[in-house]
Amino acid sequence: MPFAKIYPAWLNKVERKQRTRAELDEVIAWLTGYGAADLRRWATSADELGAFFDQAPAFNPAAGLITGTVCGVRVEDIAEPSMRRLRQLDKLVDELAKGRPMGKILRS
Repeated sequence: MPFAKIYPAWLNKVERKQRTRAELDEVIAWLTGYGAADLRRWATSADELGAFFDQAPAFNPAAGLITGTVCGVRVEDIAEPSMRRLRQLDKLVDELAKGRPMGKILRS
């Protein structure tokens, strides 16, 4: 699936819960190392989500602290790296939409 198709879904999810695009971008940047300009480019490109994660400038080493379930699956139990990264980001977006404080979302 192209990143450009899933990003608007994440954005709608967080905006419905009174969170902002800037907060969503901060969460994505924390996990992947992409800057704001990079995220804008990805949001309009036809590149696949797998490429988004494979080309991430600096995947955060603290990503291992992201635990819990997404769609009934424990994030830390997912063996395939690309799928685990996607679920880690899904988990962060869920936490953002649920109103969790940014410091806790970013595992500070």
